[in-house]
Amino acid sequence: MIGGEVLRRISKPSSPIHSDYLAYRNQEISWNELIARLPHVALIGDSVCTGVYVSSIWGTFWRARTCRGNNWFLDTNPVPAGIQSVSKRLEKFTPFVAIECAGIGALVDYEGQGQNFWRRILRTRNFSGQIGDLLTMKRFPDLTLISIGHNNVDWTWWCVPAELEQPENHLQQLSRRFRENFAREMRRLIGGVRMQRQRIAIVVYGLVNFGSYFRGREIAERLRANGASRYPHLPTTYKYFRSFRPAYRANLIRLAGMVNEELRAIVDDLKGELADKPNILLQYSDALATADLSRVELLHPIDGWHASIEGHNVLAEAAFRDLGPSLEFLGLKPPSH
Repeated sequence: MIGGEVLRRISKPSSPIHSDYLAYRNQEISWNELIARLPHVALIGDSVCTGVYVSSIWGTFWRARTCRGNNWFLDTNPVPAGIQSVSKRLEKFTPFVAIECAGIGALVDYEGQGQNFWRRILRTRNFSGQIGDLLTMKRFPDLTLISIGHNNVDWTWWCVPAELEQPENHLQQLSRRFRENFAREMRRLIGGVRMQRQRIAIVVYGLVNFGSYFRGREIAERLRANGASRYPHLPTTYKYFRSFRPAYRANLIRLAGMVNEELRAIVDDLKGELADKPNILLQYSDALATADLSRVELLHPIDGWHASIEGHNVLAEAAFRDLGPSLEFLGLKPPSH
């Protein structure tokens, strides 16, 4: 949103930041100070939150390093060609500053954990790195959306051969490790949030509905089998995400469900620890975990893995639907119809 449009929007007495507009008009604050007072909304996430898709090695590499926006959180392309993203939905009732931290290949890790060669050249920022980015910002986001962990359910990547046939203990270990790492980094984030004086809302989304997602993927695989020109890089998926292979999907779905239960439990524990901080609202959302992703049209036509424009629209609608309590808490509740 350009400067003139920002001023026009916040000049209205009904704007929640109208007083800041008056301070700017009276030359009591600078333009940069005015922008700093706008609501700030951040996204922490992985490739599910980006507009990337897999193609050739160099194409994927270039896209991973340069792709910004064009996803369910942030999109500036005009409708109908663009995505009716969370940012566009928020923009209807308030100007704001969007902060996109998500990146392809991001894992829930622990601070200081090393990264493999490919994640380094892709400039992947894992969960701990994205948390670190938020904690070093001069202006802490009013609203932070967290949607990460999908790479952690690639259970065969962490697997020794003997565990492929009997994976139960391995799945339990992965779930516990995920909880430990996620909870540790969330407490690190909450430690920084406790230092803030303004109202802050954080929404933790469960992992996407892999059960319905694979129904759409199976359709894409059948279409690919009947014509090699369809979804040209569908098989490439298995080089990057081995657990997507049909033989391993059932346990991926199981692990994703276990991870979502851990996410819910972590949020419940942290909410109890924040009872003394009425300016902080923490929420778990199952909006993405229950969204119906079974239509093949929701998959990207190149890799049949990541979301298409229509897929991002479904994710945006689901993600935004659960933001009501957070927006009301921040004084940014959209107008009722």
